Amino acid sequence: MKIRLQKIIQEAGFASRREAEQWIAEGKVQVNGQTVTLLGSLADPAKDKIKVKGKLVPPPEEKAFLILNKPPSCLTTTKKDARGRPTVMDFVNKVPVRVFPVGRLDFNTQGILLFTNDGRLAKKLLEPKYQMERIYQVKVRGIPDEKKLNRVRKGIRLDNVPTSPIDIKVFRSTGKNCVLTMKLTEGKNRHIKRVCEMIGHPVIKLKRTHFCNLNLTGLPLGSCRFLSPREVKSLYKAVSQVV
Repeated sequence: MKIRLQKIIQEAGFASRREAEQWIAEGKVQVNGQTVTLLGSLADPAKDKIKVKGKLVPPPEEKAFLILNKPPSCLTTTKKDARGRPTVMDFVNKVPVRVFPVGRLDFNTQGILLFTNDGRLAKKLLEPKYQMERIYQVKVRGIPDEKKLNRVRKGIRLDNVPTSPIDIKVFRSTGKNCVLTMKLTEGKNRHIKRVCEMIGHPVIKLKRTHFCNLNLTGLPLGSCRFLSPREVKSLYKAVSQVV
């Protein structure tokens, strides 16, 4: 399918749309050996040989989407760990296309982690304005009272910046400790752990059970699976509803 040349260059990660348009106008882009300077020119990224400043633009990869039930004691990174610790990529290394994690979970946090090779969608899913819901089960020391829960519900300041309100409730009590359910739509560094520390109830165990419309149903710890077409469609729909 033919699309605008500047869009092909942008989506391949070579430059922004504006930079791509400038390069086209400057005669730095070729299609099948011919220099193209007309803005709005079309090309088929899967069939045409496109070069930018002499470098070949690779054909687009087939879009891939999967979720991992991340185990604890595992790094969320695409790089090898210098200390030899396991990473989330160890659990998706048999996937036939290159994918990367959308956001991150801390080393000892377990639960749902989305992977894709669609960079534009991944960026939108993480932007606060799209309000993508994350749900966690959080085991903490002690049992917070309603005053403390209401403080979290109104939003707590982290790094002198107020957080968005968090939907929080006691899921169950376990003796001197309890498990909380926390729903939030933003993800700051060590977000939940820092919030719980602020109200005097440090986290013992943290598990993310939902991300957007995705959940862990039927997925064992350390296992991954591809999303169904319906699940993929719902992710695109979620970000398309925000202007």
